[in-house]
Parts: sequence; C-alpha cells; structure tokens
Amino acid sequence: MSSAQAQTGARRFDPDRRDRIIDACLTVIATDGVAGTSHRKVAAAADVPLGSMTYHFSGMEELLAESFTRFADRASDAFERRMRDAATTDEAREAVAELIDQDVLRDPRDLVVTHELYTLAAREPRFRTITQHWMERSRASLGLHFDPATARILDALIEGLTIHRALDTGVGETIAFDAVTRVSGSR
Repeated sequence: MSSAQAQTGARRFDPDRRDRIIDACLTVIATDGVAGTSHRKVAAAADVPLGSMTYHFSGMEELLAESFTRFADRASDAFERRMRDAATTDEAREAVAELIDQDVLRDPRDLVVTHELYTLAAREPRFRTITQHWMERSRASLGLHFDPATARILDALIEGLTIHRALDTGVGETIAFDAVTRVSGSR
C-alpha cells in the first residue's frame, strides 16, 4: 500500500461499480430526464466517487449509450421470454396484449426511460442504432408466431398502445387484446 493509500484508507474493491453506475444512470434519467442527467447526479445515485465516472466512461454520451443499451436489452430479453413461452398463436396474442397492459406499465420509470431514449434517438444517430436493434429484436420475438409484416405492425402497435395506455385514462385494458387480434388476423 502506498503512503497516499495509507493516509486516505485502502482502495475499495468494488467489481460491480461500473454496473451500478449504469443502473444509477437509468434511475437518474427516470427522475430527471436526459437533460437533467449529470456525472455528479449519477455518481451520487450509484454511491461512487465522482472520479469513477471518468474512469469507467469516456463521457456522458458513452454512459447514456451503455445505459440505454442495457435498458433495451433487458426489455427485449423479457419480451423474448414471454413470446417463447407462448405455445400457440392465441397465446402469443395474449402475451402481446399483456405486454402492453401489464409489463410496460408495471414500472412508470420504464415508460419515462423509453420515451427519453426515443427523444434522444430522434436527434442523435448513435442512439437510433439502439432503438433500431431493440425493434429488430422485438420483431424477431414476434416472428416466432407471426409473419414478418404482421410482426412489424404489431411492434408499432405495441409502442402506440403503450403510450395511449399510459397517458389516456379513457383507454381500457381490453383495447390491447382487441387491437392485437384485429391486426394479427383473428376475429
């Protein structure tokens, strides 16, 4: 141990620090938006020294990209599991409706993070690649039960109905299943 470490205390072994910073960044985005996210806020939320931010990330753009990628991958993984668990097309329709009615709305922070990503992706091509990959994975999961054209339409339907379910108090839970069955050719 160097004399500097002896004076300030031993260096803390923290192998999960980078992951904690990424997760904390998502928390800050959910509460303050991308515009309100700073290294200082993320470091405080992750309970790490401010210097850890520049040690682990080259800048805010890299931190945001890694955070949004993690968020999109987690959402894609959950959706893929849901679609793989569906044994029939009818079960797949129910799974898509449940995704709209339950999964996306379970944690309001996820809805905010999703919209923050969409807004950033509309302006910045680097972030558009994250949303493009997310859409490709969603369509692949839908493709387990639906043809490519229907999968693309259902993917767009999921996005639109999620917004309506979150923001329009007049939209009932049955609209998702009805819309999914109409789009996918049943009824």
